[in-house]
Amino acid sequence: MTILRVIGIDPGLARMGYGVLEVSGNHLQAIDYGCIETFPEQTTPERLNILFQTLVLVISRHHPDIMAAEELFFYRNTTTAFAVGQARGVAILAGTQSGMQVVGYTPMQVKQAVTGYGKADKQQVQEMVRVLLGLRETPQPDDTADALAVAITHAYNGNLSEFAGVAKVGGSTALDKAVQGLDWGRGASAGSVRSVRSVRPVRSVRSVRPVRPLSYPAGVKPKESKPEK
Repeated sequence: MTILRVIGIDPGLARMGYGVLEVSGNHLQAIDYGCIETFPEQTTPERLNILFQTLVLVISRHHPDIMAAEELFFYRNTTTAFAVGQARGVAILAGTQSGMQVVGYTPMQVKQAVTGYGKADKQQVQEMVRVLLGLRETPQPDDTADALAVAITHAYNGNLSEFAGVAKVGGSTALDKAVQGLDWGRGASAGSVRSVRSVRPVRSVRSVRPVRPLSYPAGVKPKESKPEK
């Protein structure tokens, strides 16, 4: 059986989430996930350099076969849109320079693949990520869970015959029950590189490869400051 390794990316200048999954048939295993953070007092080139160099380190460690990056959606704030676009470009560059194919998925495609509902809110998506990967806790921050959701989306699209009906409501599987347990009501709630200093090990996943703490790229020093939203 072919084993595919996918890295999912949730792009952002202040926070870029990443998640590496190993896909074997209909089995998903989280290998590594985290969030690269930068801070507003750093210049934009410095922040992009941190994102690029750190992502290259993650890629060189896990050797994913393909990168799945979330597509940009409509932003009212053009400054935010430009910043996210620059960060996404850096991620794509890191992937292509590593020889990977890079694919993109819209937020609606991600929600549809992970929950079976294209208008699901963040909490519903994050809960399904936890269930699908067999994690005890939802990966934090949100950017990390979102990156894993993008990776799961590609796993589904690349293995449609294996995953057909997995997220369908009404069956008897544990996943079906989890979907049924979600609140689908109208009122459903919707610098330094923090995770590079201590990449969160994956708990409750079988045969997880040990992850060594990443080192800072040359010349990059952490700045203890609260990251922008």
